[in-house]
Amino acid sequence: MSGFWDWALAAYRGPGVSEACLILQDTHGQNVPLLLWAAWTAATGRALDEEAIEAACDAARAWDGAAVGPLRAIRRTLKAPIPDIGDTGREALREKVKAVELAAERALMADLEALVPESGGSPTATLDALVAVARVWTRVVPRPALAALSERLPA
Repeated sequence: MSGFWDWALAAYRGPGVSEACLILQDTHGQNVPLLLWAAWTAATGRALDEEAIEAACDAARAWDGAAVGPLRAIRRTLKAPIPDIGDTGREALREKVKAVELAAERALMADLEALVPESGGSPTATLDALVAVARVWTRVVPRPALAALSERLPA
């Protein structure tokens, strides 16, 4: 599909990356595709200005509110046994919801990729890009958690 999607899949599989992302998501309210986008722009030398960051946060909020967040909530509800619902059917449905949630994240990531031009410069500091995006996403910037993610991502 896209350079960003492929980069994000490879990065997410790196040692400690998924754990760092989930801490940022579940503990600090950050948006993982948005953070990975920021890191990708830094790694690939793409321009990341205030307009692009604001547009990216708007897109992430829209996707999160309309699809990703509700789907994640359903998937997490279906994770544990539910009285009067058989495990086989519950798990099968959970896997389908998980696939749709992933499709929504992939659509968000395509929208994010379209916000920045092709690579035209040298790689920049990943942590700086993560902080810039997190600052627009939430009032409190979780610098130590962002630094932990930055250290685990490919440069």
